[in-house]
Amino acid sequence: MLESMGLPLPAETLIISASIYCAATQRLDIQWVALAAVTGAVIGDNIGYLIGRKVGLPLLQKYGPRIRLTPDRLLLGRFLFRHHGSAIVFFGRFVALLRVFVALLAGANHMPWPRFMLFNALGGLCWAGGYATGAYYLGRKVTQVSGPASIAMGIAVAVGLIASALFLRRNEERLTQQALREARMDDAAKGADAA
Repeated sequence: MLESMGLPLPAETLIISASIYCAATQRLDIQWVALAAVTGAVIGDNIGYLIGRKVGLPLLQKYGPRIRLTPDRLLLGRFLFRHHGSAIVFFGRFVALLRVFVALLAGANHMPWPRFMLFNALGGLCWAGGYATGAYYLGRKVTQVSGPASIAMGIAVAVGLIASALFLRRNEERLTQQALREARMDDAAKGADAA
């Protein structure tokens, strides 16, 4: 729960350790461990979303330029969350660094809460439930499998992050212009409604 709220803690290690303990000792029931992991992940993300919704955008606007988050990039972030937020929330659960920040960013970018909740819950169920049951059923062999699997997953994540960064770098201007046009259309629609 704390990791999902935005604190960099080793949730995967905790879930795997508890699941292996269940398999090795039979002193804990794996269903309760999986339920606690999924519940903590979903609740923590919702708290992170609320924090991001209340204070995220003002903090990003104030301190963002220090880390190269210009107003145009903040607008681009809102655009990406509007159009691809569901995938970002769901798949962000499986990337360690992104998992810590995805709920805060979803809240700061004003992703609609019902959509956030649905994909947050699905991601939490697949991620926490998958780790818990997978580690439990692999039992003592998890250490033998986790080395090569971790390397393969790390390579896949690195390739995905590099590809995403290259795509955004090449298309940042086009996407920013598209986001600006969409923001202008939204402002015009709000002005027409007010009139």
